[in-house]
Amino acid sequence: MKNYTISLIALLSAVLTLSSATAQQEPGKDITAVPAIAEGLSLHNLFQSNMVLQREKPITIWGWAEPGEEVSVSFGGQTQTTKAGADRSWKVIFPAMPATAEPLQMTIKGKNATITFDNILMGDVWVMGGQSNMQEPLMNLEGGDVEIASANFPKIRLLTVPSIIDNKEKKNFPRRQKDKQPDGDWDICSPQTVPEFSGIGYIFARRIHMASQIPIGVIDASYWGTPVESWTPLSVVKSMDSDVVRALISDWDKQVAAWDPKKELENQIKQHAQRMEELKKQGKPSNEPRPSKPGGAPIDNQNYPGNCYASMISPIAGLAVKGAVWHQGYNNARPDAETFYYQVFPKMIASWRAAFNDANMPFGIISLCTDTTPQTLDNYLECMMDFGIYVREAHYKTFLDFYKAGDKNIGYASSYDHRRAWWHPELKIPAAERIARWAMATQYGVNSVNWKPPMITKMETKDNTLILNFDSDVSSVDSQAIAGFSIAGKDGKFQPAKAEYLVTGKDNNGQPQQNWKALVLSHPLVPNPIHYRFAWGRNPMGNLRMVYIKDIPLGTQRSDNWTVADMYENYTGKKSAVPGLVNGGEVEELRKALKAADLERRIFEARALLEAQKK
Repeated sequence: MKNYTISLIALLSAVLTLSSATAQQEPGKDITAVPAIAEGLSLHNLFQSNMVLQREKPITIWGWAEPGEEVSVSFGGQTQTTKAGADRSWKVIFPAMPATAEPLQMTIKGKNATITFDNILMGDVWVMGGQSNMQEPLMNLEGGDVEIASANFPKIRLLTVPSIIDNKEKKNFPRRQKDKQPDGDWDICSPQTVPEFSGIGYIFARRIHMASQIPIGVIDASYWGTPVESWTPLSVVKSMDSDVVRALISDWDKQVAAWDPKKELENQIKQHAQRMEELKKQGKPSNEPRPSKPGGAPIDNQNYPGNCYASMISPIAGLAVKGAVWHQGYNNARPDAETFYYQVFPKMIASWRAAFNDANMPFGIISLCTDTTPQTLDNYLECMMDFGIYVREAHYKTFLDFYKAGDKNIGYASSYDHRRAWWHPELKIPAAERIARWAMATQYGVNSVNWKPPMITKMETKDNTLILNFDSDVSSVDSQAIAGFSIAGKDGKFQPAKAEYLVTGKDNNGQPQQNWKALVLSHPLVPNPIHYRFAWGRNPMGNLRMVYIKDIPLGTQRSDNWTVADMYENYTGKKSAVPGLVNGGEVEELRKALKAADLERRIFEARALLEAQKK
């Protein structure tokens, strides 16, 4: 996608030199490929017909021309003129404009060319970031068929940033190419254009558009199988004073140094020959070309620190946007998750805010989705051994840190309670609606909508119980018993807790008066609890939420700071081979110990039940 023939460039240049050339694309149609940076007069490929520009912020338009060439840009009844620099780059800035659904035209004139873009709207632009659960197309979601059929929103515009990943920072991206690259063009939202777009991105956009009636541009900048460090600038990752981050960089450096392109190409040619031979035996023709260049260089891997930022965020940096929404975490569910994610994620948020020139840019976090077997009282402790929980905890802790520091533009929504048992749960519409609640309430003035999860304000011990105080009334779903809390004493051994409202007295009829902002946690096997955990499983129990509003659950959190290595010692009596870390064998040993503790508790409960029946 980087190499373009001379004939194609010549053709494109000829098209652009035609007076009053119009670069307008009809929804759903492929157009001639537009490279990242074309010869002659050109614009950044963010700027197209059918796009949305950010309202109420200065409007920066930029592109390239011949060195010294005078360029004039007309938009919204105004004209700005500048000259291209020695590096061919030029830029103009228009004053901020209000939202409007009336189509606007932009005209760019150079020495020998005129480019015109039509049907541009002023509204809000949101960036969707993360990995495959953000990238997952609407057509794959539960309920996606109904959403697609009703996606007639011409004032919503959709753009997917091409995922051309390597370690080179990009200034632009190429536009859509038929049969090669499906992404890179702004599309008008319709049942024809929305099926392959980010499901979360579309649902979020249509909800805030329905509430605000403001044109919405939504940019999907997500890519499957990627970790948080790949979405953070490499320079930022390398500057971090963190042993766990330095260890990761060191590991990548070793992989880069060990990579042999000659051996890699030889291996690819060998594999190609084996595939061709197998297809020949099956009588299946193939025109797959023999590899001529080695692939798979570690430094160009999508997981290499900084690569997704350089390849998908850097190309759109400088665009004025309203905010961003983030949904990611699966690829960080690894042994370093306990500390790594919480250290890197805030740096990533700050870097994105800097990329879009807004230190207060709204940033919404959707916590890690579910995976694996659902947690029950039978496997409760066993399910607590999963590194993905620590990623989810870091999502909430990061939100809480920003929020408590006075950040009025940080948002959060849980997704753990959707209880789908695999890493691509297709129940995503509710998660998108939840983060839309935050945007509606904080960015669009919809005061009737709640979004903030209940927060624990105080913890105290009393009479072999833990008492948790909340900033709002809380309840379970459908009046079920409150589930999802566990407690532990000094020995660090957890048990699923019984959770009841704090009784403060009796009313005039002698009935208990309950404080709906306070819960009492207890378990007979934990006589002196000092810590709690909530929703501590990859697919956890946990049904506590804001009272009367089922869609705002309590975030995954804990009061202790015991590491997995600590838990290994607590449950096995042995120290990990490497202080503070556990290897694969130790993880399995801990999981077996937790499973045994589950069985021991269930036997204890069965005996207690039998004794109670005898009385």
